[in-house]
Amino acid sequence: MERNLSRSKQAGTKLMNTIQVKREDGLAIITLNAPPLNLVSVEMTAELDETLADLDGDVSVRGLLLHGAGDKAFCAGSDIKEFHAYMAPGAVIKHKLTAENVMYSRLAHFRTPTVAAVTGVAFGGGLELAVCCDLIVADPQARFALPEVKLGVFPGSGGTVRVQRRIGHCRATEMTLLGEPIDAMTALHWGLINRVAEPGDVFSMAKEIAARFADGPVSQNLAKSALRYGYELPEDQAIDETLLLIDKAFVSQDCRVGVDAFRGKENPRFVGR
Repeated sequence: MERNLSRSKQAGTKLMNTIQVKREDGLAIITLNAPPLNLVSVEMTAELDETLADLDGDVSVRGLLLHGAGDKAFCAGSDIKEFHAYMAPGAVIKHKLTAENVMYSRLAHFRTPTVAAVTGVAFGGGLELAVCCDLIVADPQARFALPEVKLGVFPGSGGTVRVQRRIGHCRATEMTLLGEPIDAMTALHWGLINRVAEPGDVFSMAKEIAARFADGPVSQNLAKSALRYGYELPEDQAIDETLLLIDKAFVSQDCRVGVDAFRGKENPRFVGR
């Protein structure tokens, strides 16, 4: 892990070339740290994948918050300077999209609930990254787009799948084929994002939500899986898988904590197990 990696003086913070990770009270905060645009370069893909794998395997991490450094962009998408290297048959899959999709899927299937805090633009690969998170909180001036068609390509890291699943075929078709940006209130109305914060409050609102996940029971993780099964699997199969998950919830330590706290008229102090 000596590859371009250093520890900051602040406990619980790890710095890489394009990623910063801070841990506090069960919450992991990932900063895309390549301002002003926080582009998804090959380097950021590798560092973010390594970071997510590390955090996903750490049971002390019970919630995750993702945001971008600066106020110009959550993430403005891919680094177009890299594109010329991909203009040969199979090159973009081999040198970019295979690794990128592994990383994006790792975030989409992260063990705990995840929140994206979007300031500025979430364009192209940046929007594809945001929709991998369970919840998206946006600044009122934020903008969202899948503009790849204007470069002669189209979204290749889950945008045609995850964006469509969030907002439906009709609106995803408009975003993908026209490539025009939408504002935060339109994104909220379409169901692309969950909340619009007051100006300047997006990070604090997103962190408050993520901290609730970090303090919550393990049943939140199980419910996240159940929701995914309910969306992706046939009804009968989804219900069968959900029964297995709810059984895990009932035998968890957190279930006992929650029930005992309710009966004692106290606030539960979940342990995430």
